[in-house]
Parts: sequence; C-alpha cells; structure tokens
Amino acid sequence: MTNSTSSQNPMARVMGLRDFQLLFAGATTSLLGDQFSLIATPWLVLKLTNDPMALGTVLALEGIPRALFMLLGGAITDRLSPRKVMLSASIIRFILTAFMAMIVFAGVAQIWMIYLFALAFGIVAGFAIPAENSIVPMIVEEGDLQAGNSIIMGITQLAGFVGPTIAGLLIGHYASSNMGIILSFTIDALTFIVSAVTLAIMKTAGKSSASGNQESVWTSILTGIKYLLTDKALRLVFIVLMSVNFFLMGPLLVGIPVLSNQRLPEGAVAYGLLLSAFAGGNLIGILSAGALPRPNSGIMKGILIAFVIAFGLGVLSLGFVTSTWIDFASMLVLGLANGYVSIIMFTWMQIETPKEMLGRMMSLITFSSTGLVPISQALAGVISKWDLTMMFTISGGIVVLFGLVLSFHPDLQVLGASLTQASAKEA
Repeated sequence: MTNSTSSQNPMARVMGLRDFQLLFAGATTSLLGDQFSLIATPWLVLKLTNDPMALGTVLALEGIPRALFMLLGGAITDRLSPRKVMLSASIIRFILTAFMAMIVFAGVAQIWMIYLFALAFGIVAGFAIPAENSIVPMIVEEGDLQAGNSIIMGITQLAGFVGPTIAGLLIGHYASSNMGIILSFTIDALTFIVSAVTLAIMKTAGKSSASGNQESVWTSILTGIKYLLTDKALRLVFIVLMSVNFFLMGPLLVGIPVLSNQRLPEGAVAYGLLLSAFAGGNLIGILSAGALPRPNSGIMKGILIAFVIAFGLGVLSLGFVTSTWIDFASMLVLGLANGYVSIIMFTWMQIETPKEMLGRMMSLITFSSTGLVPISQALAGVISKWDLTMMFTISGGIVVLFGLVLSFHPDLQVLGASLTQASAKEA
C-alpha cells in the first residue's frame, strides 16, 4: 500500500492490524453481551421490589466502588498493561454474571444478592475502564487514533443500539417468568469468555510506561492529579463532565426504567427502545465526527455550549412526554450530540496526554464523568419515588443554566485552542 493510499484509508489501515482485529472481535462480542445485563439487572430489581429507591441503591452500589477504584485502576494500568488488566477483568466478570444467571434460574435471587453483585461488578469496573480507554493508543499510531477510536466507539454504540432492543424483546417475551432475565445474564457471561480469549492471544498493547515501577502507586496517582490540575483545558473538561453528569446521569439511569415501567405502555420493550435510541444517536454522531471536517476553535466552543444546553432541554422534556416514540426521538438527538462531541474530545485527550500517563488521565477524566453519579443515582431514586416529573425538570433546568454560565468561562478559549492544536498534530 502506498503512503497516499494508506493516508486515505486510516480505518482500513487500523483494521489490518492483527491485535486491533482481536480487540475489535472481543470488544464487539462483549459490548453486545453487556447490553443484556444492562437491561436485565434493573428489570430484575423492579420485578423483585417494584421500588425505584432499590434500583437507585443498586446503581449506586455499582457506581461508588467504580469511582473509588478508578484512580487506582489507572495507575495499575500504567504500571502493568491495559491488556493484562482487561483480561483479568473479563474473567472476573464472567464469574459474576454466570453467578447471577444461576441464582435467578434456581429461584433464590434476593435483593441483597443483587446489591453484592453490583458492588463486586463496580470494583472490577474501576480497574477495567481506565484500561479499556488506554488500549487503542498502545496498538495504533498517533495519526490513526481518530480512526481507531471511531471504530471502537462506533461498535460500542452499535452494540448499545442493537443489544437493548433484543434484550428488551427477550425479557418482554418471557414477561410471565424470569427466563428472559436468565438468558440475558447467560449471554453476557458467555461473551466475557470470548473477550478473555481474544485478549489472551494479543501480542502488543504493552505497558504504558517503561518507568511505571519506579514510583509507588499512590505517588503515581498524585502525579496524575497534579498534571490534570495544572492543565487549564483538561481541568475545564473535568469540571464540565463532573457537573453535567451529576445532574443528568442519575435521573437518566434511574428515571428511564421507572418512566418505561410506570408511564409507557410498552414496558420493558420501551426501556430497550429508549436505550437503543440513545446508542443509535451516538453512532450517528461518531460517524459524523469522522466524516465531517474538524471544526475550528470558535465553532467547537459553540458546539460544546450547545451540547450542554441541548442535553438539559432533552432531559427536561422527558418529564412531560408520555409517548414512547417522542421520547425515542429525544434520546436519539441527545445521543447524536453526545457521540459527535465525545469522539473529538476523546481523541484530543489521548493525543495531548503523554503515553506514560495515559491510564491515569483516562481514569481521572472517566472519574469526572462517573465520580458523583452514584450520589446522583441515589438522589434520583428518592426524588423519582416522590415525583418523577419534578426530577427530570429540576435536573434538566440546572444543566441548561450551567450551559449558559459555561459560555462565559475564561478557560473555554484555552480549550478551543488546544483542540485546534491536537487536530494539527493528528494531521
């Protein structure tokens, strides 16, 4: 392949790499399986308790350890390798999901067992997520990062688009029994085996840092935090992600299954459709970001502000609409905006961050997205039990106001310039 042809086909070049092919196969299978557990777990909780607060507790128990262990997971990823951490996580996740399938099949599932499952799964996720967000730069060249990220994020959203609908139909088909839930956990467990095998035979994706063992884990974590706090652009992204996710993710994760169960006639099918709409919109946004020219600094700043305000308005509208298809359209638009902005920001962070700190930076940025979400979920569980419409209205309204305030933040100019510089590096 000539250099000219190669430069015109970055996705083909990335897909020609053996280890990326293995990553693609394992990730596609595992991500699809994850959607079945994503639907089955909250539906099992509601079936056992019919209590939104119990659902919020389960989500918080998964989210709190995930957030607490994420910084440690990032440091361990830099010290070992993304591949080794992901392999260990896949094996443990297989054991956990297989256990859930067995207890539901045996008819002995109780809410405290789901609490323990969520807690264990959250701890594992705290180590797995930084590794998953760091592995692509270990396999592909810097100039191909946009293509590599687009492919992985694309299959993530494609799985999220297809999986929830299939899982919702499966659970809905066996609405009178738990067979749909049992099959969902079983499918997810089997996909973790596939993921583990592909990671085990991978050859590259080695350590992020050749000197990672020269300092203690805790010193390594502090070094990463100092780097984040001294970088104005990264610091602003951290603040925006933490604020927006605190006010939105809890209401969405708790509110959508409750909304589907209480107000939408399709029930579990509606829940699957709404999750699929968001994932489908994400996929369209990701593909658009890859196909369209990279916006300049001024346009990108406007897009970021519009993105935050649109998210707030979209969530606010969920409190007043009782039509599945109108909610479907809202989630589709929200997903589109999220996918477009995410692929640009994600690639920017990977390019701007030194490889020896990539695991820690990815863990910190992911922490900004998820660190306060467990509290958000717990609050959403309490408020939605009291008034679901009020929960969506308050959370969406606050995010709209935050977007307006963001437009005047002095570091927004620094972020815009940094995005432009990253685009030049990638070219």
